[in-house]
Amino acid sequence: MSSRTDRAAPVVEMYGITVERGGVRVLDDVDLTLHPGEVHAIMGENGAGKSTLIGALTGTVPIVSGDVLVDGAARTPTSVAQSRAEGIATVFQESHLSPHLTVAENVMIGHEVRRWFGIDWAANRERASAALATLGIEDVDPRTPLAALSPATKQLVAVARAIVLEPRVLVLDEPTSSLDAAEAARLLGVVRRLRDQGVAVLFVSHFLEQVFEVSDRMTVLRGGRVVAEYRTAEVERAELISKMIGEDIDALQALHSQRLAHHYAGSGEATLRATSIGRRGSLEPTDVDLARGEVVGFAGLRGSGRTELARLMSGVERADRGELWLDGARVQLRSPGAALRYRIAMSSENVREDGIVAGLTVRENIVLALQALRGWSRPLSRGEQDAVVDTYLDALHLSRDDLDRPAGELSGGTQQKVLVARLLATRPHVLILDEPTRGIDIAAKLDIQRRVARLAGEGVAVVFISSQLEEVVRLSDRIVVLKDREKIGELSNGPGVTVDTIVEMIAADLDELAPGDDDGAGAADGAGGRDVT
Repeated sequence: MSSRTDRAAPVVEMYGITVERGGVRVLDDVDLTLHPGEVHAIMGENGAGKSTLIGALTGTVPIVSGDVLVDGAARTPTSVAQSRAEGIATVFQESHLSPHLTVAENVMIGHEVRRWFGIDWAANRERASAALATLGIEDVDPRTPLAALSPATKQLVAVARAIVLEPRVLVLDEPTSSLDAAEAARLLGVVRRLRDQGVAVLFVSHFLEQVFEVSDRMTVLRGGRVVAEYRTAEVERAELISKMIGEDIDALQALHSQRLAHHYAGSGEATLRATSIGRRGSLEPTDVDLARGEVVGFAGLRGSGRTELARLMSGVERADRGELWLDGARVQLRSPGAALRYRIAMSSENVREDGIVAGLTVRENIVLALQALRGWSRPLSRGEQDAVVDTYLDALHLSRDDLDRPAGELSGGTQQKVLVARLLATRPHVLILDEPTRGIDIAAKLDIQRRVARLAGEGVAVVFISSQLEEVVRLSDRIVVLKDREKIGELSNGPGVTVDTIVEMIAADLDELAPGDDDGAGAADGAGGRDVT
């Protein structure tokens, strides 16, 4: 941290902040101080209280007790508008943008440039364009309807709306969750520039490398309480992770050792075999075999075809070429429901849109697929539901107190585990998991990774897709590598296979791959930890 930051008086001070929800204390006596010219990261697992703390600062969450001071003066946060008036701008994890307005209208809404004749649209477009250029997306026409943009660009528009206010405090809640590596790097560069201009930045992210790269100081929350505060340059990653999850980092190493002991070399007839399966404009003809008790990783950059292959193998999309064989018999999967009847289940990478039914309770979400298999004319009794739910409460560390809450109220990590529980309730023979750990905390990731390893040990064929390549290396027996919507190779996991092995394979031109490049050996060492989203 700079000496200037050490001398500067704090712009925001929060003392003894306590928040309750439904009679449960979700923030307990939390202190936080934000200084000008500093990036302060809030770290913790899903449900630790990070977003609640942001809500307490911005007035979207009522405070039971505690004090909030801005420039040394006490205030009672009541709304986002009040926070903006005091120079506190926020980019929430779920962007509050209007798809029916243009980019410029979204960026400038609430603080439009006005003249005697009304809103000066030309001036507003000019200011919006300047904010977009700061983020490196000057090619976006401010007159473009927001609905026409990609999710990543929409996220950058939300950031532009915050910085156009020239805030004294900028709050970023998971700002890079939908950005690719280049976009995230660009945003982090903007964060550094704002810090150097004297802005206090509150940064929340589950990407550890980004936090270490951009933050000066960090506060760790667990269970709604502050458990540690560090200068970023003085803390080791292992210590930080241990504080966040309340569990020693050795747990991850133990899981890796378990996978080494399990390492499966498939032989004999595959339970699911795809031969030349593909779809025009989506995936070139591809061959893949899955054996029972085997974890097969699909690795590649975003857009490589890894998700497309998973969707074709699970009936989410229909292939227009090739064949699927299940236990030696040819099958046609015309829908996810048809695949489920064959005991092939898939978890989508977009849990909120394609997985969880937000208005249903956790209990109802868990039994949903099983009820669909059984048929709606034969509803599961409450006793049958309880038996199913009880099976997965402990296995996935779900809370019994959440069972009758709408699933949409839960953290992203808990929603992901509820979706996994729903799929497991159908007792699948093939389980396809597309980004099952994206956007969730380390503890939830560990729970899901352990469950994947256990399922393989129980004879389930598992497909595991993750942008975090160290996860793929840690869990997989074989790794199918895709690039530009076609399979470019296959690795049998072993001591010689690392994250760098996969990255180099993806980076190489196809004609540079020697015939032996798709056949590794042994068990993975889990090195690297590189995110290639």
